[in-house]
Amino acid sequence: MRVAIVGATGLVGKKMLEVLEERDFPYTELLLVASEKSCGKTIKFDKRSYKIISLEELLQNPPQLAILSAGSDVSETWAPKLADKRCKVIDNSSFWRMNTNCKLIVPEINGNELTKNDFIIANPNCSTIQMVMALAPLHHKYTIKRVIVSTYQSITGTGMKAVKQLENEMNNVEGEMVYPYQIHQNVIPQCDIFLDNDYTKEEMKLCNETKKILDENIEVSATAVRIPVLAGHSESVNITFEKEIDISEIKNILSETNGITLQDNVKEQIYPMPIFSEGKDDVFVGRIRKDYTYPNTINMWIVSDNLRKGSATNSFQIAEYMIKNNLI
Repeated sequence: MRVAIVGATGLVGKKMLEVLEERDFPYTELLLVASEKSCGKTIKFDKRSYKIISLEELLQNPPQLAILSAGSDVSETWAPKLADKRCKVIDNSSFWRMNTNCKLIVPEINGNELTKNDFIIANPNCSTIQMVMALAPLHHKYTIKRVIVSTYQSITGTGMKAVKQLENEMNNVEGEMVYPYQIHQNVIPQCDIFLDNDYTKEEMKLCNETKKILDENIEVSATAVRIPVLAGHSESVNITFEKEIDISEIKNILSETNGITLQDNVKEQIYPMPIFSEGKDDVFVGRIRKDYTYPNTINMWIVSDNLRKGSATNSFQIAEYMIKNNLI
């Protein structure tokens, strides 16, 4: 199988290569694609040097699988062109997520929706993936009515320029600002641009993508916040169910869910934190407790490495699911 990674020089692209090296993924040839300014340069991977090629070159001899992580503009233009060449495309941008003709996939939850006729498959937003991983088994048991979520998102979700901004500010160096304010020793209650309803795009992604992945009837209200952390998104989530709940059973369900690590022992001060999630593929859940102000409602804390399960790992898990089920 010939596999292409588009956007190989970016933060997510580099994480893709890291994840690929760790997994027993069945590829025979690897094609690394980036912008024109990077073409011709080389990337060392798995004791080999790979020459970066352009999308035009890739299209001339398309692979069986392409994983795109180069932004919505690239995905809008090139995903259909690759799909027309019978190349399966897994897209990390937001462009195809809410397209009615494209599946929005977290393999552990809705991989069974995929068919051989799916050629553009959307990878959900990083903050959505970790939340629905925890919500899905609980929705199956108790039926979720409403979710209120506040996110605490790392700067790597914005890209390498955000990392550079934080480094500059920590070292009192003037440089390019990708955020409207200083991020060092600060918290910015804005992820992405504001929409007409005064919510940000990131906040509405959490709402719309959760509905598409899990259930249209789940109501979601979100506040997305950027914090000066390099890796790992955290979320405070308040969940109201239709059915009567049992906290012990909820913890047991989550502890037995593939891809979830339960860290919930307040007596020993054990709970999820981004510093411990970095470099790991699981979603970590803790601080599970009843909300005593409202019936059938709980609070929980969810943490995950946004560049791995939130992006690179989920992409390869989609591909592995498709291979296992003969969809590629």
